[in-house]
Amino acid sequence: MLQQRATLLRRAGRTAEALFTFGEAIEALQGRGSDLADAYLNRGTAYLDQHDLESAVNDFSAAAVNFRAEGDDVAAAMADHNRGYALFLAGDLVGALEVMADCYDVQAAAGPLLKAVCDADRAEVLMAAGLTRQGGEMLRQAAEAYGSKKQRQRQGEAELALASHLLATDPVEADRVARSALGWFEEARATGLALRARAVAFEAAVTAGHDPSEDGEALAAPLEEQGLSWPALRVRLQARLARIRSAENAGLPTRPASGRVIGPVPPEAPIDIRLLERELRAELAVAAGRTASGLRELRAGLDDFHLWQSSFGSLDLQTNVSGHGRTLARRGLELAVESGETDVLFEWSERSRMLASRVQPVRPPSDPQLAADLAELRGEVTPEREAELREQIRQRAWRVKGSGQVSDPISLPDLRERIGGHALVAYVVAGGRLVAVVATHDAATRVDLGDQAVLGSLLGGLLPDLDVAATDLPGPLGAAVRGDLTARLQQLSDFLVAPILELIGDRPVVLTPSAVLAAVPWTLLSGFTGRPVTVAQSATAWLTRSDTPLRTATAGFVAGPRVMRAPDEVAKSATAWSGAHLLTGSDATAAAVSALAAEVDVLHLAAHGHHSADNPLFSGLELADGTWYGYDIDGLSAVPDVVLLSACEVGRSTIRWGEELIGLVGAWLHAGARAVIASPAVVADEAAYEVFSRLHGALAKGLAPAEALAESLPAATTHAPPAPFVCFS
Repeated sequence: MLQQRATLLRRAGRTAEALFTFGEAIEALQGRGSDLADAYLNRGTAYLDQHDLESAVNDFSAAAVNFRAEGDDVAAAMADHNRGYALFLAGDLVGALEVMADCYDVQAAAGPLLKAVCDADRAEVLMAAGLTRQGGEMLRQAAEAYGSKKQRQRQGEAELALASHLLATDPVEADRVARSALGWFEEARATGLALRARAVAFEAAVTAGHDPSEDGEALAAPLEEQGLSWPALRVRLQARLARIRSAENAGLPTRPASGRVIGPVPPEAPIDIRLLERELRAELAVAAGRTASGLRELRAGLDDFHLWQSSFGSLDLQTNVSGHGRTLARRGLELAVESGETDVLFEWSERSRMLASRVQPVRPPSDPQLAADLAELRGEVTPEREAELREQIRQRAWRVKGSGQVSDPISLPDLRERIGGHALVAYVVAGGRLVAVVATHDAATRVDLGDQAVLGSLLGGLLPDLDVAATDLPGPLGAAVRGDLTARLQQLSDFLVAPILELIGDRPVVLTPSAVLAAVPWTLLSGFTGRPVTVAQSATAWLTRSDTPLRTATAGFVAGPRVMRAPDEVAKSATAWSGAHLLTGSDATAAAVSALAAEVDVLHLAAHGHHSADNPLFSGLELADGTWYGYDIDGLSAVPDVVLLSACEVGRSTIRWGEELIGLVGAWLHAGARAVIASPAVVADEAAYEVFSRLHGALAKGLAPAEALAESLPAATTHAPPAPFVCFS
């Protein structure tokens, strides 16, 4: 009876009373096997409600031990699953994913309702890992499954979880879903859960920039009474932010009462609350006219975020969780643009594009199961099995632990001291403006390039123009298409390059462009044509990769199937090297290419490529036995210093969370490559043949990759398809 009463109290949201009653039940049930295990399991769930994660983990572990002693493997798996959920709430996404994956099959086989419970919790972890589309769909399916069984409170809980995770990406939808959940909770008379739904709806309104219909401070007090200290603190922080923004929108000074920050927020608070506190502190400082103090708060918040992020070794996870830091980075960039200070603008241009790349990468350990899954995926499988394999591969890659080490962004004075004969141009898009910082050894200058809307009109249609211009169109039609492209490229050059030409002189150029410029074929822009141009992830990353001599003693070449000129291209290019290794025809298998990549300094891959926008690490190159993926690159024992991708689309990247780019180029750089030459668009076979035939001769003579590319690329004309290859570093 005690356990039943405690369960009813917990479902009503009366968590503190439920915990006391569960304690009485556990004391009375000692030695009673499954009943005791049930009590531990249910009390662990109540501890989760209060975010007492250590106690929750201990109770779930005790429940699993007792269930297994009774031979109940399904219930033991449920307890382990809940332990994984507690790890997730503690910020250990890698541990949570591993535990949940290990016990999923046992639970899913036990019936649709238990599967729905597992899917809902796993979906929360996926959404916290940045996979909002995939996790959101799983939560919607779980809500539908509960609804079909008339489990209205469970349906509301799934919707509440969905709404909570939609706050950052779609606050309007978050508000709608939270209010739907509120309806189910009110019908079930679950007052505590109804209160949490109202709190999420309040946060959604604040995040969307709307005036909330409720008083956040009034919501916080009853949340605390229920033992829900973290939701209460989050609502209080959001209420303060709403007050500041409302005053700003009305042109009024921030009231002194809002200057008192709640805190200090304890270090064990969830990462989103810690970052929200930093955002509030920053806004209070800015409202008081102390912009420098505001930037310090944002900087400290990002440092905290990166320390948490460094626990993940997977590139996929590192870039996905970047969404947690994007608000601070975006605000810092806006304030830096407004400040008019060149060194501040450069610092925040680095911070905004280093949301993932500040983490020191790790070489993942050999994983035979991951390799086997990739090999099976390369073969002929049903669509259902393909989806299953992709999920397995992704989740196995997530299990890699991170380095725990974070690189600090380089300062502008340090950059100028180390830049040598290069010029660096950091293109920043923020606050509706495009601004550039041009740095050389002699000076650093800020250049205001114009309205972001003008840039958007020039970039719209750029990739389709490049793709169409690469096709074999008949004379007049081909000339017209390529004429339109060259005109667009000239307009882009006038906007992006002409205003900075005097500042960069005749120096080689390193570019750190904002992510919206990812599709620009920089080497085809007037002013950059014929000049060594390197597109870097950040100035910090470029200098780090430049610290050691480039290895270019040995070269390997791969020709994939169904590319008409690929065998000729690699054979011709290989003549520039002594003892070059070639893989063509049936020899160009995934295993052989992986082995070759680990042995040579320069690797040339001529193959059909594809970019997967949904999961960029499933982008790849077509080889004799199937696709060679970004995940294969991550598993290499060693990588070349220079990689040349003579393939369509593989220079493309997907933008995650504003400034983070991920694709095959990013996979190579994350794995340790020093330079990658690739195209963001389709390339005609003949154009690739001509460029790489010349490029290898220049590389073999000792030229750096950007220098060799500059010597080898023709300018864009109306007479021939373009070759939009870019050197990335």
